[in-house]
Amino acid sequence: MTPQTQLPERVEEELRILSLDYATAVDDRDGERLSQLFVADGELVVPNFPDDLGPVITRAGHRALRRVPEGLSVYDRTLHQLSNHRYSVDGDQARGEVQCVAHHLSVAADQTAAVGPAGSVATDVVWFIRYRDDYRRTEAGWRFVRRELHLQWVEEHPVRALGPAQGGTPNGD
Repeated sequence: MTPQTQLPERVEEELRILSLDYATAVDDRDGERLSQLFVADGELVVPNFPDDLGPVITRAGHRALRRVPEGLSVYDRTLHQLSNHRYSVDGDQARGEVQCVAHHLSVAADQTAAVGPAGSVATDVVWFIRYRDDYRRTEAGWRFVRRELHLQWVEEHPVRALGPAQGGTPNGD
């Protein structure tokens, strides 16, 4: 990807917001919202973790994209933090890279008791991600044409304290 030297601020902001909306839709498990961030035949390509860290499984079209959050049901919560956005724009087409640290929290079966290593109540599986994106400007704004999720590495950490779930998370209010 060759970055454009003078990317219009408005375009960069719109592309950043698209990635933020994606992260929020995933964390809220909102498949409908997630699917609408893609063009009608858009593709999300993800790893077959833990067997493969590269993008090998393709979800194409709004119907398949709506079901993406179902794959996260093995986790009690997720939290995606985005950084290092780079874009190149050519008219109504764009390419980009976005880095992300994604936390995938699995709560112990009995939170009231000290369980796991050092009294942990949950496990945080942390994915270090580099998204490689193709975008298209539509009447509804910028949308993903293709988003590839490249896992850089994965870490696992015990969680010792757990606050109440917030917002649209599955076990939240």
